[in-house]
Formats: sequence, C-alpha cells, structure tokens
Amino acid sequence: MKKFIIIISAIIAAIMLWDLAYFRLGWYIDLQPGKEVSTFVKTSGKEILMDKGNGYEPFEIKGVNLGSGEPGEWSTDFDIDEESYMRWFKEIQDMGANTIRIYTVQQDVFYNAFYKYNKDNPNPLYIIHGVWVNDYIQNSHRDAYDPDFYDAFLDNCKIMIDVVHGNKKISLGRMASAGSGSYRRDISPWVIGYILGVEWEDLTVAYTDDTYGSVEGYNSYQGTYMKTTPEATPFETMLCRVGDKVIEFESNRYKVQKLVAFSNWPTTDPFEYPDTVKKYFMKCAYVDVEHIQTTDKFLSGQFASYHVYPYYPDYFAYIDDLSAFGITDRSQFNTADGKFNSYRAYVTALTQHHSMPVVISEFGVSTGRGMAQKDLNTNRNQGNMSEKEQGQALIDCYNDIMAAGCAGSCVFSWQDEWFKRTWNTMYAVDLTRTPYWSDYQTNEQYFGLLSFDPGDEKSMCYVDGDISEWNDEDIVSRNGDMTLSVKYDEKFIYFLAHKPGFNIDSDKLYIPLDITPKTGSTYCQNYNLKFDRPTDFVIALDGKNNSRVTVQERYEVLRSTYSQNVYDYDTYITSNIPDKDSPRFFNINMILQTATPLLTHNNLATSETFETGKLKYGNANPESSDFDSLADFAANGDYVEIKLPWQLLNFADPSRMNIHDDYYDGNYGIKYIHINEMFAGISDGNTSERIPFSSIELDGWGNKVTYHERLKSSYYMLQQKWTQQ
Repeated sequence: MKKFIIIISAIIAAIMLWDLAYFRLGWYIDLQPGKEVSTFVKTSGKEILMDKGNGYEPFEIKGVNLGSGEPGEWSTDFDIDEESYMRWFKEIQDMGANTIRIYTVQQDVFYNAFYKYNKDNPNPLYIIHGVWVNDYIQNSHRDAYDPDFYDAFLDNCKIMIDVVHGNKKISLGRMASAGSGSYRRDISPWVIGYILGVEWEDLTVAYTDDTYGSVEGYNSYQGTYMKTTPEATPFETMLCRVGDKVIEFESNRYKVQKLVAFSNWPTTDPFEYPDTVKKYFMKCAYVDVEHIQTTDKFLSGQFASYHVYPYYPDYFAYIDDLSAFGITDRSQFNTADGKFNSYRAYVTALTQHHSMPVVISEFGVSTGRGMAQKDLNTNRNQGNMSEKEQGQALIDCYNDIMAAGCAGSCVFSWQDEWFKRTWNTMYAVDLTRTPYWSDYQTNEQYFGLLSFDPGDEKSMCYVDGDISEWNDEDIVSRNGDMTLSVKYDEKFIYFLAHKPGFNIDSDKLYIPLDITPKTGSTYCQNYNLKFDRPTDFVIALDGKNNSRVTVQERYEVLRSTYSQNVYDYDTYITSNIPDKDSPRFFNINMILQTATPLLTHNNLATSETFETGKLKYGNANPESSDFDSLADFAANGDYVEIKLPWQLLNFADPSRMNIHDDYYDGNYGIKYIHINEMFAGISDGNTSERIPFSSIELDGWGNKVTYHERLKSSYYMLQQKWTQQ
C-alpha cells in the first residue's frame, strides 16, 4: 500500500510538473525537427494572399475590432460570455466582415467560442491577434530595452502564440491587461497574423532612440527571419528583434507561420513634416517598418499596420505642398464639393511609402453626443455624429482606404464601451465608476456598431413625442396649468413638459433645475426669470433651432478647468471667482483639440469650443424611420419630451448620485458630493412671480446596471456596402 501511494504521488507530481513546464512556462521539446514549416497566408508585393484550399488568391481584410468590455464591467474583467460571442460572431459575419481583430489575450471563453463557431463553418471568420504593451510601462521612464519593457513584450508575444495554438494555462494576473484561464482550443487555422504592440508613445520611442543612438549593437539586427537595414533606429531594431524571435518561436514549436506587423499610428509615422506642424503637434518620433526586412525563411511576410482616424492628428490639413509625401497633385483628393480629402491623401501617402501591404487596422468615428475634435475637411468628427452620419463616415473612410491601395482595414469598433474616457470630459467624472453608467458626453464610449441601451429589453423612454410611456405618477412639479414629469435611467434623465396650447414653433418654456445645495441663483438675467430656490441650470425651450441648457456662472465646469485656455484668465484668482449667487447663466461648452494657432496664425489664440448645451430637435426612437440618435427633444402638441445626459448637469457618477462640489470652496477644481434629491420647476416666462420648485428623489442604481443590445443604423449601412460588393 505504501509503495502504491508513493507511485501515485509520483505520477501526480510528474503530471503537475509537466503541466507547469509545458502549459505555464512554455517549455517544449521539438519532436519533429525535420518537419517543414507551412503557411496558408502570405504577402506578395502590396497584396495579402490566402490559400483556402484552391491555391493562393488575393484576400482583402474586412475587419472589425472587438473589445472585451460590456456595461457594468471593466475591459480587464473579461466577463463576456460564450453566448454573447457566438451571437456577435454571426452578426459580424452577416455584416460582410471576414476578420476580427483583438488587441490582447482574451479570457479562455473567447477562444472556446471562436473554435466552436468556426469548426464546422465552411465560411469561417479569421482573426488578427494583437499583443498589448502595458500603458504604465510606456508612460514611465523606461526605454524599450528596459527588461520591464522588452522582456515583458517578448514574453507576452510567446504566450499569445501558445494561446492561439491551444497550449497554454494563464493564472489570473500573469499578464497585464490580458485574460486568464486554460487555453486548449487550437484556433491557429483561422489566425491570419499578429500585430505586435500598441500605439507607441512618441516620447518612449524618442527616448529609446536618443539613449541608444550611438551605442553599438542597438542600430542593427540580423536574425533568421527578420533583419534591419542600415537606416534602422534603436526602437526599430528592438521591433525587429522581437518579430524575429516570435516567428522563430512559432516556426520551431508549431511548424507554421503567420503574417507579422508592428503597430503604428500617425504620431510615430515615418514622415518628415514641416517645422510648423512638427512644433505644434510635437512630432518627435518616427517608426518606419521599411527599415525591417524579411528573409527567405519567413514564408508569410510582413505588412504595415496603422491606426488612422480622419480627425487625429490630421497633419495634411495644414500642409499646402505635399510633394515631399509623393503627392504632386493635391487637387486629385478634392471631394465633389471641392473640399480637400486629407484622409484619402494621407492613407495614399502611406501606401506609396511602403513596399509591403498596408492595413488600416483601426478607423472609425463616434456617435457620442460630446465632441473632442473636428475633421476640418470632411466633417468626420470625433463625436457628435448621428448613427447614420457614423455609417456614412465609415463608408467614406473605407472607400478612401481602398482607393489608396490598402490591403484591408478594420473598423473601430464592434461594441460601445461604457468604461472608456475622453480627455475633454474625464476631468468631470469619477473615473473609478465609468462602467456603471452610459456617459453620452464622452465620445470615446460610442465608437461601436453595437449599442448597449439602458433597460433589460427596451429603454424606459424614447424621445419621439409619444407620451404613452408616461403616467401621472411621473409628475413632479406643477405651476398653474403646466406640469413637469421626470424619470431616469443609466444614460439619461428624461423630462416631459406639458402646457395646454403650447406651440413649439412660437412659444417658450423654461425648466429650472437646482442640482447642488452649495450654489445657485434665484434670478436668471438671461431670461428674466425668478426662482424660489437657488438655481444651477435652466432648460430653455425656444423653438426647434434655438433651445439649449444654460448653467449658472459659478457652476460652469469648463470655467473650473479650462478658464486659461478658453477665457484667457485664471478663474481661481480671487477677483475672477464668480459669486455663489451670480445671476449670469452661460451656454454649456466643451473644449476641442484644434490647431487654432495654425489656422489663425495667432499663437495667442484661445482654444476652440463646441456648444454641447445646444439641444437638437428630432425623433430619438430607434424604431422610427426618421430616427436621429442625437435628438434631444421632441414635441407633440401640448407636450415636449427631453432627454439630457447626466454629465451635462454636472453629475460625476449618477449611479451613486454624486455631483460636482463647489469648485471654488477650497477645492480648486472638481471634487464630489452626494445628493439624494434635486429640484425642478416649469414656467412659460410670462409672470413676475417666482417659479416654484418641487423635489425629485434620486436613488441611483449602484453597480446593478440594466442594458440591452441594439445594432446601430451604421451597422446596416456598412452591411449594405460590404455585402453588395
């Protein structure tokens, strides 16, 4: 018996050691050293070719970027279930896409679902797999040869290869920004290739090149599968080393090869720009994969991968002479209405520069209500675009990409992502709580073709003039014959204003709101209104084209953070601090990232803003033929429906009903306070009496979000484009 126990214990120990060595540490013995390496996808000139069983044929990548986030979860939670993946794969393929791009190793459930979807599918989906580089590492003092950068990057690449081939087990936390689990499904037959790295931080690239520029051994590399040219920089040499070792690892262990690319974007593109552009955009780093060549032993080949959005950073919009970029006739990129299509010009310059296939692995526009940047030439903006405008912008970008001669492209992105943030709104919200509400002011959350709308099956209210969703229990305030109803969900606070005989084209209505107990005015000089409570916001309904939300001067969030940029003074100097009860109400604006000094030739020019408080009239019901996703209000006879995003009213976290504190009461910026009620009233402005307010109870919803999926209008527009080609 003792001998039996010892034998069994030894067997268990051996299995555990084998599991540790093979599946976790990646140790292996090549049992087929003479087996030839194979591939089913390769490059030829500027084309990608694929062998589906009948020889190599041109293959255009029609891809969609798939994230790992869903409402109520961070992307790093990797909480998407198999059922959702299976549904999404079908919807993606029905749209006409043939490829999914993922940025990092996902949870094992993704690979199980993908294998299940493809194994008996005569028309399978393909994958381009990415390798993430930790954000903290890139934004630290480390260069690309620091072990925390280089070793982790290479290690993560090898882990990714094992995952793709179904030979890996990853413990929770083993990889930064990656999933975990037991990866036992071999999806490699459907993996086209790998994009190694992320959007490189320009300072990391420049720091690496400067540190090792004159150090022997850091400007050249001669590998088995990849080698550098004499022009290679230290950062490019690092990429070449990693790429060569990744190809070697997969070739030796699995006897197959895939396409390889290194991530890039305009910030680190290979072009030399005029000094004015370089100075304004702080263009200081360059990555050119033409300085990385492949040997005959690399059967698949290399392609150039770029993330190119139409609005950022739109260098070509500020350059008249493009001959340095191989473009002698600038007018060939003019649109039918005579505008210069800088996007097509830039992508064309990229394809002309490269000897290998170019894939635009990210392009897209947002359907968020807020905006961060304008596309000066083609109006494909970063935000404040309807779903139909998004669809047309995607089609236009796709047409530009293909006209430029690219080998493929990937739309960003498949699904909206509640957890994300944008530079011009992130200061105003609690960044630890973003997954728990849908912030319509933050454009970065709404690049998806798939929307997550509040409500288990449908939203509680659609602003379309149909008042059947409202009842008497929703009424919160009365003023004579006028009533105001209110309700809310994870995305909007809804209002229903009623005044007998009201005409939206000729009459006016005002809805004052008291949000914070700290400040506010009992008088609004803009509209000559008096209130019985200190008021922070006034919703002014003044026709279909002149309605807006205004904010009391003291509670204007833009002033609290960007007064120097927008108003050209420091609002925190005592003489500039607005009074707590200031009667002045201001339009609500957002700061934009624009090259104002370059456009105006005035280096002292203040930043451009966008009036986000302006209300758009229309039908916001997605089931309506005239649906406008950006519509804020709609009228039906005596009734007006309104929906406002929470952040517009200075809610930092509506899930817990936390709002902005007084910016000037010892805070010097934005801090939060909790409220459990707000106050609202209604008036037509035709009285000198103070407008009465009523309380609205605010409970929040904590971490328990409700949502349902909805394919956006843009999905169906892109589907028509891709399936009819």
